Amino acid sequence: GSGHNLILSADGALWSWGNGEMLGHGDEEDQRQPKKVEAFAGRRVLAVSAGDVHSLALTADGAVWSWGFGASGRLGHGDEQSQLLPKKVEAFADQRVVATSAGTGHSLALTSDGAVWSWGFGVYGLPGHGEDLSNQLLPKKVEALAGRRVIAVSAGGYHSLAITADSAVWSWGWGYSGQQGHGAQPQQRLPRAA
Repeated sequence: GSGHNLILSADGALWSWGNGEMLGHGDEEDQRQPKKVEAFAGRRVLAVSAGDVHSLALTADGAVWSWGFGASGRLGHGDEQSQLLPKKVEAFADQRVVATSAGTGHSLALTSDGAVWSWGFGVYGLPGHGEDLSNQLLPKKVEALAGRRVIAVSAGGYHSLAITADSAVWSWGWGYSGQQGHGAQPQQRLPRAA
């Protein structure tokens, strides 16, 4: 992230250090050395992603957890509240998530059925929901990729990428620096093959 780091140890424990508000220890104290995130005691963490000012974790039961700054709905809890401790994203209660990625103001998740879900900052078409540029406070399926099996996702600063099973790369969001790979077109609001 911009001011914090996350690592996983071989036993599935999560460690964090840096800016205290984004570390998941329940306080705002900065950590100059790695410290175990005790909120995950008894759970096996499979993957983590450090966004600009928020974090995501995926546990072995397919649940997504988020914490840090909640502005723009980047945590996916239906509000804009910040979280000092990891909190389960309840919108995925009936889904099994296999990958997550935290960007600057938005987040992505990939479910076991190959669907992409997004939430957070809506400007520039970051969530990939077309003309709906509002902030997404809860995870919402990216319908433009329905019918395609996505195998990987990555949330950038202000754009997103997805790879489908046919090896195609899809991108959406801010594109003024060419980060979408579509040539001169500055803003695609729906996923488009690069």
